[in-house]
Amino acid sequence: MSGEADRPVFSGSCPLPLTDYPTVQLAHGGGGRLSQILVEGLFLEAFRNPALESLHDGAVLDTAAGGRLAVSTDSFVVRPLFFPGGDIGTLAIHGTVNDVAMCGAWPLALTVGFILEEGFSMEDLWRIVSSMKTAAGAAGVPLVTGDTKVVDRGKGDGVYVNTTGVGLVPEGVEVAPTRARPGDKVLLSGEIAVHGIAVMSVREGLDFETELETDSAALHRPVRALLESCGAGVHVLRDPTRGGVASALNEIAASASVGVRLEETAIPVAEQVRGACEILGFDPLYVANEGKFLAIVEPGVADQALEIMRRDPLGSQAEIVGEIVDDHPGKVFLKSRVGGQRIVDMLSGEQLPRIC
Repeated sequence: MSGEADRPVFSGSCPLPLTDYPTVQLAHGGGGRLSQILVEGLFLEAFRNPALESLHDGAVLDTAAGGRLAVSTDSFVVRPLFFPGGDIGTLAIHGTVNDVAMCGAWPLALTVGFILEEGFSMEDLWRIVSSMKTAAGAAGVPLVTGDTKVVDRGKGDGVYVNTTGVGLVPEGVEVAPTRARPGDKVLLSGEIAVHGIAVMSVREGLDFETELETDSAALHRPVRALLESCGAGVHVLRDPTRGGVASALNEIAASASVGVRLEETAIPVAEQVRGACEILGFDPLYVANEGKFLAIVEPGVADQALEIMRRDPLGSQAEIVGEIVDDHPGKVFLKSRVGGQRIVDMLSGEQLPRIC
């Protein structure tokens, strides 16, 4: 029987298993499995549409004039607000510029929203605003509109920042998580886990022989060079922020129903970062980055793509770190330094909360 009775109806009841999580947990915002459950089981269920279903870093929208726009939004709640090499302001600019770039788009403009807590230092607010101005100017992407709200003392943790970016997708560019294909190569633009450990070092008062600074940077220029050189050979772009490289590749594997095989010896990790992770019990694959990106490309353009990435200072340490395979779909495997193999699964939450 068909008709009205067969049509799915949004009942208004929460689709998540509330008996398991009757309240929001910190891990729901960590970029791991609980984040995935929250996004796909609640938000996607409520707001489902073709643009949202891609679950990319942003949405690509067709316009009436025939062009395509990419739009992405992100909120930043990092603690501490200031850390070696950056602050919440630079992070907000770079993070949203990068999310637009990972859609294959050239960023055109940004918006900003500030949630300020009563009593927050005007001097610190000016430092944040100034660093945002500098970062946006260096990226060549203007802040064109915004909003400010102030909440009661004790209700806002100082300052939260939201940024939204809009960009133009060039004709012929088509990058999406679903485009990963068996045989494709996985490229990584440089050393991982730098941002997360830099923030953690300040939060926990860790001392290193030399100060470890965040890798936060705007990546749209090396991404554009890669797209201009390799064109349709670039299938997927992703900046591995929350949840790190492991979570990003797990999401891509699930979206495209493919497997990913990584080579541990090929993954660049600075010795200082590796040592800090060993001391703290962290796996670098799960630590957030803010100035690195993954590119999944056709095997025929992999060497060319690597050369292009290495020409830019932000990709000088790029490596081919793995490949897409047709076995174990939806799973990521790592070939270890000693020749063994292990599953690289998504964490339930995040090793280092509130680092972006």
